[in-house]
Amino acid sequence: MPKHELNTVPGRQDGGDRSLPVLDPCLPALAQAGVRDPRDLGPTHFIGIGGAGMSVLAEMLHQEGAQVSGSDRAEGDKTRRLRQLGIPVAIGQDASNVAGARTVVWSSAIKPDNPEILAAREAGARLVHRSDILALLMASRISVTVAGAHGKTTTSALLAHLLTKGGQGDLADPSYAIGGSLQSGQGPMDGGHVGAGRVLVAEADESDGSFGKYTPDIAIITNVEPDHLDHYGTADAFHQAFVEHARHARRFLVVCGDDQGALEVLRRLHGDCQAKIIVYASDPQLNMGSLPGVLGLVRIESESESSGSGREHCRLALPAQVLQAAGLDAGKPLELQVDLAIPGIHNARNAAAAIIAAILLGMDPDTAAASAADFRGASRRFEVRGIQHGVTVVDDYAHHPTEIAALLTAARRRYPGRTIRVLFQPHLYSRTAIFADRFADALSLADDVTVTDIFPARELASDFPGVDAGTIPAAARKASNHESRDSRKRSTGAVFRACPDMHQAALDLAERAEPGDVILTVGAGDVTAMGPVILDKLAERDEQ
Repeated sequence: MPKHELNTVPGRQDGGDRSLPVLDPCLPALAQAGVRDPRDLGPTHFIGIGGAGMSVLAEMLHQEGAQVSGSDRAEGDKTRRLRQLGIPVAIGQDASNVAGARTVVWSSAIKPDNPEILAAREAGARLVHRSDILALLMASRISVTVAGAHGKTTTSALLAHLLTKGGQGDLADPSYAIGGSLQSGQGPMDGGHVGAGRVLVAEADESDGSFGKYTPDIAIITNVEPDHLDHYGTADAFHQAFVEHARHARRFLVVCGDDQGALEVLRRLHGDCQAKIIVYASDPQLNMGSLPGVLGLVRIESESESSGSGREHCRLALPAQVLQAAGLDAGKPLELQVDLAIPGIHNARNAAAAIIAAILLGMDPDTAAASAADFRGASRRFEVRGIQHGVTVVDDYAHHPTEIAALLTAARRRYPGRTIRVLFQPHLYSRTAIFADRFADALSLADDVTVTDIFPARELASDFPGVDAGTIPAAARKASNHESRDSRKRSTGAVFRACPDMHQAALDLAERAEPGDVILTVGAGDVTAMGPVILDKLAERDEQ
């Protein structure tokens, strides 16, 4: 068998072995290699098979008749379930695990020097990114992707919820691959599911460019605000990647018109898109005349939030041409009342995208709108972890300035008049360095902000000297043109602190909190583990 070589890049900046493969997530699609059926993959091994995104792909391949195996660093519910299905799973990652594998699947979380990667390369196995497998599976299903710098997890989770709750026939029991777990009345639900229906809902990850491989029936773009510039280099390249993704939509392209980046993508398309384009927006002044090729505009009207309840309300006005494109016999526009259990105008937009996609798939409009009412959100999206000592503790995944501003705006609306305290863990040194000023501006919407050490993910601290827990508070001090050694009160009233020790920062926040306050643990790393720490400390105060 010929070897499927990975790219190598000389002069690696991490000081490691220069011969290590740099895993390019934009490898040629499997279809170009003649693989058009999962069984053409041969024996297929997943590195990190227990992850939510990987496990669902492994199960779907198994369901399609492929020979699947996998490995993971630790045992979990997913590895146990896969074994019950007859999929061999090894705990611990070792070169011997890939023996006999013709195809080896990796994700961006896998390091280039992983022993299974090196062994597969040496053996001449086909190395493919998880996105190649997802693209292959999309070809045999009715597929919907959700892309965007923000909101894609909530939007894809809500669409999966609508179909699960109200879908009939081919729309019932969808498969979904969502980058996070979901909240439910019975506790967290896994973000990966293999259903009996024909629909596949998937997040389209833009972080590494791999979403350029997908050709979905419906592509949703929630926003296009530059991020992951460590990969793309420039904002222009980031925008262009979304343009290429949009061109791959086969039937419909659903885009948020409230986002200037998304509108720029539509302008760059110049009408060169095989899909019918539908825009949704809350901006009453939005002029569609400058956007060629748009079939119709769905307006989000009468948006409001019940003060203190966290329930979001809006009305969707769907034009007749959108309804007709969905196969409905509509001679006039339709208005749908939407009531959500998740707060904020950003969630009204997310719901609009999900409901529009459900209708385009063939779901009854009234059923789609009504089914949204009891959606509790994706886990770590304004997730209330508990109340102790009169203090409410909320956890959220926000890790970009725009997401943080939306989160804190929603918190102000849900908890009017309360003191808002934030424990923020930045995600990636590069993002912290690039957006330090914007992080400071967004976090200033709170009253009390503690920034802790940066969650590095794939990056090394040594590559970013001087970027640490103090970077954002320093930006806040600079913006205020006044320095203080350990805190800064800005004109908004926000006090910034840096505390590299996250556990200590959590204890300090709990000690400062007063009954009625709200504490938010915020970030895409492991800051979520501090919610229970804060609640336990608050409980101790109740016992004193």
